[in-house]
Amino acid sequence: MNSRIIGIIIRREYLNRVKKKSFLITTFLVPVLFAAMCLLPSLIMFATKEESKTVAVCDASGIVLPVLENTETVTYADCSDMQADSVKLNLASLGYDAVLQISPLDSAARTVEAAIYSVKPLGVDMTENIGNRIDYAVEEYRISSYDIEGLGEIMDEVKADVRLRSYTIEDDGEAKVAESGVYMVVSMVLGMIIYMFIAVFGGMVMSSVIEEKSSRVVEVLISSVKATELMFGKIIGIAMVALTQFLLWVVLTVAIVGVVGAVAGPSLFAGSDPAEMAQMAGMDPSMAETAIAAASDQGEASILLSSLANIPFGQIVICFIVFFVFGYMLYASLFAAIGSAVESEGDTQQLQIPLTVPLLLAFFIALYAFKAPDSGIVFWGSIIPFTSPIVMLARLPFGVPVWEIVLSVVLLVATFAVFAWFSAKIYKVGILMFGKKSTWKDLWKWFKQK
Repeated sequence: MNSRIIGIIIRREYLNRVKKKSFLITTFLVPVLFAAMCLLPSLIMFATKEESKTVAVCDASGIVLPVLENTETVTYADCSDMQADSVKLNLASLGYDAVLQISPLDSAARTVEAAIYSVKPLGVDMTENIGNRIDYAVEEYRISSYDIEGLGEIMDEVKADVRLRSYTIEDDGEAKVAESGVYMVVSMVLGMIIYMFIAVFGGMVMSSVIEEKSSRVVEVLISSVKATELMFGKIIGIAMVALTQFLLWVVLTVAIVGVVGAVAGPSLFAGSDPAEMAQMAGMDPSMAETAIAAASDQGEASILLSSLANIPFGQIVICFIVFFVFGYMLYASLFAAIGSAVESEGDTQQLQIPLTVPLLLAFFIALYAFKAPDSGIVFWGSIIPFTSPIVMLARLPFGVPVWEIVLSVVLLVATFAVFAWFSAKIYKVGILMFGKKSTWKDLWKWFKQK
């Protein structure tokens, strides 16, 4: 093969694609979607506070009303001296949005029955919060009914809230924070990204081959260059497009998130005061203060940052490039062979199945790799060349021995070399075959031709 000619084809494929409107649109639209995925939960929490409502309380038990405290979203009015049915019928005229009816105290079961009535259905958060406060009132009553001095404090003291911290021990004996949740997210994101790139850009190679073949452009190209030069030039050119787009996505997503975060300020992520949120969740005020203090002492943000800092991002970036390049080249060469054997994308379904099955299998293994990164199925998934590009990336955040990475790369490169040769032989014959729907049997015959 002539490297100069392949370089010309690579340049042609690269420039033709990066100049397309679809490339520009997806390059700038996808980072916006990624940034939205990062910011949307905070934006939704910040913007979906329920409107303030006034709730009339008809408490026949005498134990619930004292624990109901007003917040930004709900104000309680004592209507225990009124008939609940009368309040129900005159909610609007009395200026109430709902009425909370508490039954008389059942001394045998030491509980109450509760019901809330409103003209419009209340939000789930508000009904859950009111229910939590009622539960707290009943619990306090039951504690006091034992007539044991300090029982409430004793029960609070015996409640355990132990947070198990996870650390990894380095070769020098140093222990580093290693929160599994952080590694799980990084693992799943890496697996999904490399799966998406191999599937999307491998399919793009096939579509490009089919397009040139169906328009008969390939006949002109083959008269000037060798079929194998055309195939590898196309594959490498599209790979460069993929890497360019990925780099732009990363840079633009980080820039968008940074700008929005700077403009919106900390309030975007804070949402509201922690004490108020704890109180709305139905937690006793004194317990809320204790929980907030404990959370502050533990420094969740610093633990998150420490866990991220301990992830070998340098190794991950290098491995991402290596596994993407050779994983993509392996699948892209096979997709190119399939594209050369058909004249329309509708004819590719049967031929694509042997390629899509291992890709999907690798994707699902990668999604669950965080549960047991050293299990048999995950280990072999990261070694077998047809699944290793996706599964190995999902394993990397949890630490993988160097020999396993090297073995996986060697097998992947060797498999790519074998199947690239196999695909090139099919491509040379198939690209000029017209008028017949090809099968795997035909591809085998083309491969055996000298």
